[in-house]
Amino acid sequence: MSNTKTSAPIAAELEAGKNYAWCKCGASSNQPFCDGSHKGTDYTPDVFTVDESKTYYLCNCKSTENGPFCDGSHKN
Repeated sequence: MSNTKTSAPIAAELEAGKNYAWCKCGASSNQPFCDGSHKGTDYTPDVFTVDESKTYYLCNCKSTENGPFCDGSHKN
């Protein structure tokens, strides 16, 4: 599994207070969320919550400095 740039961010409607697991390995078939594909590797997902229910743009290139949120790194 590689941490390869794959594409632009994914818009996701997230609910306040709910736990989400952001895929960092890039192998999940449920991007940008973890589906357990990292098992057996050194990767672990970032578990996070949001304070406000709304649309968030989650990183899909895995290069963000502000994971799980897009910071525009996919443009580089």
